Amino acid sequence: MRIARWAVLPALLALAGCSWGWLPWAGKSAPKEACPQAVILNPLANTASFAPGPERGPRNVAFYGILSEVDSRCEYVRGGVRMKLKVIVVGQRGPAAKGNSVDFHYFIAVVGPDQRVLSKHPFAVHIAFPPGKLRAGVSDRIDELIPLDGMKGGELSVDLGFQQSPEVVEFYRHFRGR
Repeated sequence: MRIARWAVLPALLALAGCSWGWLPWAGKSAPKEACPQAVILNPLANTASFAPGPERGPRNVAFYGILSEVDSRCEYVRGGVRMKLKVIVVGQRGPAAKGNSVDFHYFIAVVGPDQRVLSKHPFAVHIAFPPGKLRAGVSDRIDELIPLDGMKGGELSVDLGFQQSPEVVEFYRHFRGR
């Protein structure tokens, strides 16, 4: 008994549970558009607030702030990309801490392929410390719509950092790592 070669293909497909994934052309969809990369800028990932007084050294720090991490997701919409960000901000009491809370200010900037800032938005977070705790944190959720204006999402970056005062910049210039 001879079986025609063309008759074997339907039998193989039936045995494979009708899965077409093993075929080289099957299961391929259009490539997914890349999301803008969300990045915490290293020099702006830390900040400090100071107790009243002229000294701006390590002993006069009331609170330290750390942009700990950012989780991002994107969805393409008509004319743009919607970014959903979850930003973790951690506060730590310093030697001059008074009170149980601190406010920090950070920014989110959309940067184009030529490193030009396309938009920048400030955000504030309030961190309350439970009594006796050295650290506390908040999870800030941001929903940002980025118009693409002919660019591709993968060409953009979403940069995050603390908005630094001149005194904080000077403090970290002299006391980083101490």
